[in-house]
Amino acid sequence: MQDFRHLEVWDKAHKLTLEAYRLTEKFPRSEMFGLCSQIRRSAASVPANLAEGCGRTQAEFGKFTQIAFGSACELEYQLVLARDLGFLTPQSYASVNANVVEVKRMLSSLIKRIQAGLSATASSRSAR
Repeated sequence: MQDFRHLEVWDKAHKLTLEAYRLTEKFPRSEMFGLCSQIRRSAASVPANLAEGCGRTQAEFGKFTQIAFGSACELEYQLVLARDLGFLTPQSYASVNANVVEVKRMLSSLIKRIQAGLSATASSRSAR
């Protein structure tokens, strides 16, 4: 178990969530329970899953990290949709999308490290 606050990817995902909340404040009122809510939930799901996974076993942490990656992918699409509907300026979209891509890259790297660690642990157990 580890403190999620020590994960750089958690920090970046948390900042991304704050950015998503700020951007969606400007959405039309009619989207408050639609796309606005979906963007906020998928953004918050990334750091929330990392935090929950940190309180679990290493194998479970890997699963929660994969769920966080899926939420980041969902957020990425929802931002494309918001841009195409005219709710985000091209500049706002480019900035937030770059942050999503960076978080996804970091999550992918973390997933690979977790999987490698689990494989090494399984190999050392079977060698006994």
